[in-house]
Amino acid sequence: MKDANDEPKRRQRRADGELSRNRILDAATEIAAERGYEGTSIGAVSAKCGLPASSIYWHFKDKDDLIAAVIERSFAHWLKVWQLPGDVDAYDRLMEIATGTAKAVMDSPDFLRLGLMLALERRPVEPRARAMFVQVRDRAFQALTRSFADLAPGLTEEQVRQLATYAIAGADGLFIAKEVSGDSVDLLALLAMHGQALYDTAQRLEAENGAR
Repeated sequence: MKDANDEPKRRQRRADGELSRNRILDAATEIAAERGYEGTSIGAVSAKCGLPASSIYWHFKDKDDLIAAVIERSFAHWLKVWQLPGDVDAYDRLMEIATGTAKAVMDSPDFLRLGLMLALERRPVEPRARAMFVQVRDRAFQALTRSFADLAPGLTEEQVRQLATYAIAGADGLFIAKEVSGDSVDLLALLAMHGQALYDTAQRLEAENGAR
Protein backbone atom coordinates (compact mmCIF):
# COMPACT_ATOMS: atom_id res chain seq x y z
CA MET A 1 0.00 0.00 0.00
CA LYS A 2 1.36 3.39 -1.05
CA ASP A 3 1.97 6.03 1.55
CA ALA A 4 -0.04 9.19 0.76
CA ASN A 5 3.09 11.21 1.48
CA ASP A 6 5.22 9.39 -1.11
CA GLU A 7 4.26 11.53 -4.09
CA PRO A 8 4.84 14.91 -2.37
CA LYS A 9 8.21 13.61 -1.19
CA ARG A 10 9.13 12.53 -4.72
CA ARG A 11 8.11 15.91 -6.10
CA GLN A 12 10.22 17.65 -3.46
CA ARG A 13 13.24 15.49 -4.31
CA ARG A 14 12.83 16.33 -7.99
CA ALA A 15 12.54 20.03 -7.18
CA ASP A 16 15.62 19.89 -4.94
CA GLY A 17 17.51 18.02 -7.65
CA GLU A 18 16.58 20.65 -10.25
CA LEU A 19 17.69 23.44 -7.94
CA SER A 20 21.04 21.71 -7.36
CA ARG A 21 21.47 21.15 -11.10
CA ASN A 22 20.82 24.83 -11.82
CA ARG A 23 23.27 25.90 -9.10
CA ILE A 24 25.92 23.71 -10.69
CA LEU A 25 25.17 25.06 -14.18
CA ASP A 26 25.23 28.66 -12.96
CA ALA A 27 28.65 28.11 -11.36
CA ALA A 28 30.03 26.26 -14.40
CA THR A 29 28.75 29.00 -16.72
CA GLU A 30 30.50 31.72 -14.75
CA ILE A 31 33.78 29.82 -14.49
CA ALA A 32 33.80 28.69 -18.14
CA ALA A 33 33.07 32.24 -19.31
CA GLU A 34 36.12 33.46 -17.39
CA ARG A 35 38.55 30.56 -17.88
CA GLY A 36 37.37 28.69 -20.98
CA TYR A 37 36.98 24.95 -21.34
CA GLU A 38 40.46 23.98 -20.20
CA GLY A 39 40.37 26.27 -17.17
CA THR A 40 37.10 24.82 -15.90
CA SER A 41 37.29 21.94 -13.43
CA ILE A 42 34.85 19.99 -11.31
CA GLY A 43 36.73 21.17 -8.22
CA ALA A 44 36.36 24.82 -9.20
CA VAL A 45 32.66 24.36 -9.93
CA SER A 46 32.19 22.60 -6.60
CA ALA A 47 33.86 25.46 -4.72
CA LYS A 48 31.79 28.03 -6.63
CA CYS A 49 28.36 26.45 -6.14
CA GLY A 50 28.99 25.09 -2.62
CA LEU A 51 27.99 21.54 -3.53
CA PRO A 52 30.32 18.53 -3.20
CA ALA A 53 31.88 17.03 -6.29
CA SER A 54 29.77 13.90 -5.73
CA SER A 55 26.63 15.99 -6.34
CA ILE A 56 28.07 17.30 -9.59
CA TYR A 57 28.93 13.78 -10.76
CA TRP A 58 25.41 12.67 -9.84
CA HIS A 59 24.03 15.11 -12.41
CA PHE A 60 26.85 15.07 -14.97
CA LYS A 61 29.13 12.29 -16.13
CA ASP A 62 32.23 14.48 -16.37
CA LYS A 63 33.39 18.01 -17.11
CA ASP A 64 32.67 17.64 -20.82
CA ASP A 65 29.10 16.60 -20.09
CA LEU A 66 28.74 19.58 -17.76
CA ILE A 67 30.03 22.11 -20.31
CA ALA A 68 27.77 20.60 -22.99
CA ALA A 69 24.83 21.19 -20.63
CA VAL A 70 25.94 24.80 -20.11
CA ILE A 71 25.89 25.36 -23.88
CA GLU A 72 22.56 23.62 -24.30
CA ARG A 73 20.91 25.64 -21.52
CA SER A 74 22.30 28.90 -22.85
CA PHE A 75 21.01 28.07 -26.32
CA ALA A 76 17.51 27.55 -24.88
CA HIS A 77 17.38 31.33 -24.40
CA TRP A 78 18.30 31.78 -28.04
CA LEU A 79 15.54 29.47 -29.22
CA LYS A 80 12.97 32.05 -28.16
CA VAL A 81 14.37 34.33 -30.88
CA TRP A 82 13.14 31.95 -33.57
CA GLN A 83 9.74 31.21 -32.04
CA LEU A 84 7.70 33.94 -33.71
CA PRO A 85 4.00 33.69 -34.62
CA GLY A 86 3.33 32.23 -38.04
CA ASP A 87 1.45 35.33 -39.22
CA VAL A 88 4.50 37.60 -38.96
CA ASP A 89 5.51 38.64 -42.49
CA ALA A 90 8.94 37.65 -43.79
CA TYR A 91 10.59 41.08 -43.46
CA ASP A 92 9.33 41.67 -39.92
CA ARG A 93 10.37 38.13 -39.03
CA LEU A 94 13.94 38.74 -40.22
CA MET A 95 14.20 42.04 -38.34
CA GLU A 96 12.70 40.51 -35.17
CA ILE A 97 15.30 37.74 -35.40
CA ALA A 98 18.10 40.32 -35.75
CA THR A 99 16.86 42.31 -32.75
CA GLY A 100 16.16 39.18 -30.71
CA THR A 101 19.62 37.82 -31.46
CA ALA A 102 21.22 41.01 -30.16
CA LYS A 103 19.19 40.85 -26.95
CA ALA A 104 20.00 37.16 -26.51
CA VAL A 105 23.72 37.88 -26.94
CA MET A 106 23.59 40.59 -24.29
CA ASP A 107 21.44 38.57 -21.87
CA SER A 108 23.12 35.19 -22.33
CA PRO A 109 26.46 35.47 -24.13
CA ASP A 110 27.86 32.20 -22.76
CA PHE A 111 26.62 30.10 -25.68
CA LEU A 112 28.63 32.07 -28.23
CA ARG A 113 31.63 32.93 -26.06
CA LEU A 114 32.29 29.40 -24.90
CA GLY A 115 31.11 27.74 -28.10
CA LEU A 116 33.36 29.81 -30.34
CA MET A 117 36.35 29.06 -28.12
CA LEU A 118 35.61 25.34 -28.45
CA ALA A 119 34.94 25.55 -32.18
CA LEU A 120 38.31 27.19 -32.84
CA GLU A 121 40.25 24.58 -30.88
CA ARG A 122 41.33 21.30 -32.42
CA ARG A 123 41.86 18.13 -30.41
CA PRO A 124 42.46 14.50 -31.41
CA VAL A 125 39.14 13.69 -29.72
CA GLU A 126 36.58 16.48 -29.93
CA PRO A 127 34.74 17.15 -26.66
CA ARG A 128 31.01 16.57 -26.54
CA ALA A 129 30.59 20.24 -25.65
CA ARG A 130 31.96 21.25 -29.06
CA ALA A 131 29.63 18.78 -30.77
CA MET A 132 26.72 20.31 -28.84
CA PHE A 133 27.69 23.79 -30.00
CA VAL A 134 27.85 22.65 -33.63
CA GLN A 135 24.52 20.87 -33.29
CA VAL A 136 22.60 23.82 -31.88
CA ARG A 137 24.13 26.18 -34.43
CA ASP A 138 22.90 23.85 -37.13
CA ARG A 139 19.40 24.25 -35.73
CA ALA A 140 19.79 28.02 -36.00
CA PHE A 141 21.06 27.61 -39.57
CA GLN A 142 18.01 25.54 -40.53
CA ALA A 143 15.70 28.14 -39.00
CA LEU A 144 17.44 30.88 -41.00
CA THR A 145 17.19 28.97 -44.27
CA ARG A 146 13.43 28.69 -43.75
CA SER A 147 13.21 32.43 -43.05
CA PHE A 148 15.13 33.34 -46.21
CA ALA A 149 13.11 30.91 -48.33
CA ASP A 150 9.92 32.60 -47.07
CA LEU A 151 11.39 36.06 -47.46
CA ALA A 152 12.38 35.61 -51.10
CA PRO A 153 10.80 32.51 -52.72
CA GLY A 154 12.64 33.25 -55.96
CA LEU A 155 16.05 32.47 -54.46
CA THR A 156 17.85 29.29 -55.40
CA GLU A 157 18.59 26.70 -52.73
CA GLU A 158 22.28 27.59 -52.89
CA GLN A 159 21.56 31.29 -52.45
CA VAL A 160 19.42 30.55 -49.41
CA ARG A 161 22.27 28.51 -47.89
CA GLN A 162 24.79 31.26 -48.63
CA LEU A 163 22.61 33.92 -47.02
CA ALA A 164 22.07 31.80 -43.91
CA THR A 165 25.81 31.12 -43.66
CA TYR A 166 26.57 34.83 -44.11
CA ALA A 167 23.95 35.76 -41.49
CA ILE A 168 25.55 33.54 -38.85
CA ALA A 169 29.10 34.55 -39.78
CA GLY A 170 28.16 38.22 -39.54
CA ALA A 171 26.55 37.74 -36.15
CA ASP A 172 29.69 35.93 -34.95
CA GLY A 173 31.86 38.82 -36.10
CA LEU A 174 29.71 41.43 -34.42
CA PHE A 175 29.75 39.44 -31.19
CA ILE A 176 33.56 39.28 -31.28
CA ALA A 177 33.69 43.04 -31.95
CA LYS A 178 31.52 43.57 -28.87
CA GLU A 179 33.78 41.30 -26.78
CA VAL A 180 36.87 43.21 -27.93
CA SER A 181 35.56 46.78 -27.79
CA GLY A 182 32.91 46.56 -25.08
CA ASP A 183 30.33 49.29 -24.72
CA SER A 184 31.68 51.25 -27.69
CA VAL A 185 29.94 48.66 -29.90
CA ASP A 186 26.16 49.08 -30.15
CA LEU A 187 25.31 45.46 -30.82
CA LEU A 188 21.57 46.08 -31.10
CA ALA A 189 22.01 48.72 -33.80
CA LEU A 190 24.66 46.74 -35.69
CA LEU A 191 22.63 43.54 -35.78
CA ALA A 192 19.60 45.51 -36.98
CA MET A 193 21.84 46.90 -39.75
CA HIS A 194 23.02 43.35 -40.48
CA GLY A 195 19.40 42.19 -40.77
CA GLN A 196 18.56 45.04 -43.15
CA ALA A 197 21.63 44.25 -45.29
CA LEU A 198 20.56 40.60 -45.48
CA TYR A 199 17.04 41.60 -46.50
CA ASP A 200 18.35 43.95 -49.21
CA THR A 201 20.71 41.27 -50.52
CA ALA A 202 17.95 38.68 -50.64
CA GLN A 203 15.70 41.09 -52.58
CA ARG A 204 18.50 41.96 -55.02
CA LEU A 205 19.37 38.30 -55.69
CA GLU A 206 15.73 37.44 -56.22
CA ALA A 207 15.32 40.33 -58.69
CA GLU A 208 18.44 39.23 -60.58
CA ASN A 209 17.09 35.67 -60.78
CA GLY A 210 13.80 36.99 -62.22
CA ALA A 211 15.59 39.08 -64.82
CA ARG A 212 17.41 36.09 -66.27
